[in-house]
Amino acid sequence: MLIAYEQEDMTVWQEYVDSFTIYHLPFTPQLLLYDYGFCGFMVDSDKEAAKPYVEQFRRHVELLRGQLPVGHYEMYMSAVYVYEMRLKVSIHPLKAMSLAKEAVSLAPEDPLTLSYYGTCQFYAPKPFGSKKDALKWFEQAEVYFRAPEYRDCWLREATDMYIRLCREKYSL
Repeated sequence: MLIAYEQEDMTVWQEYVDSFTIYHLPFTPQLLLYDYGFCGFMVDSDKEAAKPYVEQFRRHVELLRGQLPVGHYEMYMSAVYVYEMRLKVSIHPLKAMSLAKEAVSLAPEDPLTLSYYGTCQFYAPKPFGSKKDALKWFEQAEVYFRAPEYRDCWLREATDMYIRLCREKYSL
C-alpha cells in the first residue's frame, strides 16, 4: 500500500477499500487509515464517485468508535465532516476543526492526530488555520513518526511532503 501511495497508484487502494464492507469482519481500526486516505483522494478527483466512499468511511468510524485509539474517533469524524463539506453533503467546518483540536488534546503524542491537525491548519482559511501553524504540527508529528511501527505508514510520507512544501513553497 505504501508503494502504491508513493507511485500515486490509487487503483490499488481502491481495490483494497472496495474489499471493505460493514459485514466483512474483522474490520479493524488500522483499516480506517486507508479509508481516510482514499476518501481524501476521491474527494479531490471525483466528487460524485467519492460520496459512497465517504458514507462507508462514516459507517466504519461509527462502527469502531469504542475500539479506536484515544483521539482517533475525533480525528476521523473531523475528516468525515471535512469530506462531507467538500462534497456539499453537509456544512460543519467549526465542528470539523473542533474535533481535530480535541483529537490532538486527547492524543498529543500520536503522530496521526498531530499530522491530521496539521493538515487541517494547512487547508483551513485564515483566521482558522495557517501554513506556519501547520508546519509546527507536521514537525511534531514527524518526530513521533520515527518510531519503527510507522516505517511503512503512508501518512508519515505525506507529513514529510507537507513539511517540504511548507518550507520550500511557503518559505517557512
